[in-house]
Amino acid sequence: MSTSRPARTDRRVDLVLLGVALVWGSSYLSAKLLVGLGVAPLLALRYAGAALALGLVAVAAGVRPGRAELRCGLVLGLTQAAVLGLETQGLAGTSATNAGLLIASTLLLTPLAESLVRRRWLPPSFFAAALVALVGIGLLVGRGGLHALLPGDLLVLAAAVVRAGHVTALGVLARRHPLDLRALTLVQLLVGAVLFAALDPRGLVAAAGAATPGQWLGIAHLALGCTVFAFLAQSWAVRRTSASRAGLLLGTEPLWAVAIGVALGGEVLGPAAACGALLLLVGTSWGRRAEARDRLSAAVPAPSRPPGPAAAAGAARRASARA
Repeated sequence: MSTSRPARTDRRVDLVLLGVALVWGSSYLSAKLLVGLGVAPLLALRYAGAALALGLVAVAAGVRPGRAELRCGLVLGLTQAAVLGLETQGLAGTSATNAGLLIASTLLLTPLAESLVRRRWLPPSFFAAALVALVGIGLLVGRGGLHALLPGDLLVLAAAVVRAGHVTALGVLARRHPLDLRALTLVQLLVGAVLFAALDPRGLVAAAGAATPGQWLGIAHLALGCTVFAFLAQSWAVRRTSASRAGLLLGTEPLWAVAIGVALGGEVLGPAAACGALLLLVGTSWGRRAEARDRLSAAVPAPSRPPGPAAAAGAARRASARA
């Protein structure tokens, strides 16, 4: 009896984290199908719906943004908006499968950015993994030759670079300030909603009036499923499992993106692109493990502060980057 309950709890947590990775992986095809509404109008609707839903959750929980959340949320809201703007614009010029795979390069770019901030070099194995991932990216986006490179792929790669900076900045701010993650995310969503609405107000009105019921369902999926559900579910799950296990399960996002893009979107990976996708996944997984081992080996024995803030910062990084 004493062992069955933890086992059931572990399975439930694993399923929740896999559910988060699944909805994140599905976001690329959903956004690609909706990008015809216009990038700014689509993102304004997505942000507004997510902000409304999370705002209701915050009110019910008695959560209110303080000065720290407002200041940090303004900065992080702008960087997050840049990530989604580049990513969504890139989807207009590439496949959902490619976008889901290329954005996985954030898993390597983020520890690299953090190492530069902390002025601590990563081990050689990390750079070997990065080289494998770069070869995979070359095969994936080049499709057998650089002449076939698509602008959409470059925009998604730019989104991955900006996301790495966003996640790094979030980690620094979370360590310096006692931030409420729900309040911080709400501020970021409000910033994004206002920004994208201001970029194309006429397009927003036109898109809202012309959207079909199916498109509204897709927008709801992006706003409620890929943002609010993912944030709340991840915040619940990461407190009940190890960081390495959570990272492993959430790292299946690109696999879901490929499966959904191929099965539901009718997208096809050629032999060179399939080989590149495999190398990219292997490289990012290897690099993440190398960075985690290096971080653990450098940890100071018997830390004086509890692990709660660090775990919360890690949850904030993933949820904020995908919000």
